[in-house]
Amino acid sequence: MTQDFPDSAAGRALLAELSARWAEPHRRYHTTTHLNAVLAAIDVIQVHARDPRAVRLAAWFHDAVYDGRPGVDEDRSAQLAQSRLIALDLPVALEVARLVRVTATHAYEEDDLDAAVLCDADLAVLGQDPDTYDAYAAAIRQEYRHVPDPLFRVGRAAVLRRLLDGPLYGTETARDLWERQARQNLAREIRGITD
Repeated sequence: MTQDFPDSAAGRALLAELSARWAEPHRRYHTTTHLNAVLAAIDVIQVHARDPRAVRLAAWFHDAVYDGRPGVDEDRSAQLAQSRLIALDLPVALEVARLVRVTATHAYEEDDLDAAVLCDADLAVLGQDPDTYDAYAAAIRQEYRHVPDPLFRVGRAAVLRRLLDGPLYGTETARDLWERQARQNLAREIRGITD
């Protein structure tokens, strides 16, 4: 994982900064565990990527800034990626920032293979076994513990329905590995929060 960063004092400092961000105490789901799961999923599906290094760097940055403000967090994470990677003189800086912004909506053009790999890896948790999925859903609820239960259920159900209404994964490998279980998990959670 560290091979994606330059082997220099500045590269090691950036890796340390990002590791510290992912370990912030207010996080419940968007933690180092999530980052490692996304990176592991990228390893499985990176054959589809045009630039696997850009995708991996985008994974490191995609929730580097996390305050529970959808859209804002991704934009601030993208700004962080762009500034830090430009400072390291990495030519992928703008592409990494673009990929990070895509994770706000998981919407991208069909031929945007790097975005597909990143988004598929970010959503791989949806297609895991029911216990892993339930732990993910509980951790998301904890991150939004400031939202009253009735409002959270309405908002969460809308997000889950939107996911179910569209294609979940953009790569063939991710569809083969995770799609069926993801749809079962999402439908089960919807039933649990709307019944």
